[in-house]
Amino acid sequence: MIRSSSLLAAALLATATLGAQAGDISVTDPYALAVPPGQPNSAVFMTLVNNSKENRARVAAETPSAGVVELHTHVHEDGMMKMRKVDNIEIPAGQTVTLKPSGFHVMLIGLKEKLEPGQEVHMNLIFDKGGKEHIMAPVRAMAPPMAH
Repeated sequence: MIRSSSLLAAALLATATLGAQAGDISVTDPYALAVPPGQPNSAVFMTLVNNSKENRARVAAETPSAGVVELHTHVHEDGMMKMRKVDNIEIPAGQTVTLKPSGFHVMLIGLKEKLEPGQEVHMNLIFDKGGKEHIMAPVRAMAPPMAH
């Protein structure tokens, strides 16, 4: 018969291990883009730093603010920039990966709430090896387009 204190110790050890896996990745400067009324989608950006000696990857994200959350990138194809869904975002050992406009980003599809500056988007980032990290991404106004 397994004692409840043994089960509790095993559960705490498993939780600590999962936290350590996500703890290898530092997340800085997360932010979501405000969108005009009626716009159903937005994006979240951030910087990810892999503090470990092994390659890592971000494999998913989740938030109650959108119906669907996907990892995306932009590619230059047929003379145009096109957005594409990706299965993961690789974060090489000891390296930094910046999610930014026209690059990797977290796409929020089917917004369930209006995103305005001053609000925050609560999000769980899910990493390979079972790691998960909760972040709060402040909503920022979109920069005006640059004149050419």
